[in-house]
Amino acid sequence: MNNNNSRPPKGEDRFFLEGAKSRFHELRYAWNVLVQFIKGFRILHFIGPCITVFGSARFKESHPYYAIARTFGKRIHELGFTTMTGGGPGLMEAANRGAFEAGGKSVGCNIKLPFEQAPNPYVQTSFEFKYFFVRKTLMIKYSYAFIILPGGFGTMDELFETLTLIQTKTITQFPVVLFGKSYYQPLVNYIQLMIEEGTVSASDMELILLTDDVDEAMHHIQQYMRANYTTQPKKRFWWLFESKKTDSATNKI
Repeated sequence: MNNNNSRPPKGEDRFFLEGAKSRFHELRYAWNVLVQFIKGFRILHFIGPCITVFGSARFKESHPYYAIARTFGKRIHELGFTTMTGGGPGLMEAANRGAFEAGGKSVGCNIKLPFEQAPNPYVQTSFEFKYFFVRKTLMIKYSYAFIILPGGFGTMDELFETLTLIQTKTITQFPVVLFGKSYYQPLVNYIQLMIEEGTVSASDMELILLTDDVDEAMHHIQQYMRANYTTQPKKRFWWLFESKKTDSATNKI
């Protein structure tokens, strides 16, 4: 079935998802995806182990959760990790800001959208992805924990993608913090119903913590890190053109 709009609008990826296209177009798309992954590997390889904070882009600085996200950014730095977010405004900005103001590493993985989402001013290294699934894959790859603050569809997408990867053992022992009991308790109740109905296993929920306490959240992550990981600096190879200066960079992938 052909869409009347035979050519893709500039800057939109929707064309590819509207059924079969020419072999040339699909080969070009696959090549662009590969290039985006390779550039992402090169950029994110040296930013250090990350903890990623997700949350709504719509909450302003006056919102109570903004201050909480800002505190998380600071605490992530104190734990010795890089703060990674989606790079946009709202709670993403707040987490980046907390890390930035504390002297920590602050990274934003932005996404190219039809409506402009500029990187927030508190990221030291910012990347603009074209494809959602490349962005999501790399954020999971370089993160050692997720902190999920209240958010919308995008936040839920990241949450359930991660839970699916845990459930299928694609990733293991990955701590996920749901912060905001009043916001997430109905969701947790529904997941409990799924457990009771046998559609998911109780063990799939073992690493999920629902809390309103920043200290409890960070302790949960820290205990897991100490038990499972040691980190070592990554060696740079001059023959791969891997520069020692990677901070304060903005890249479009």
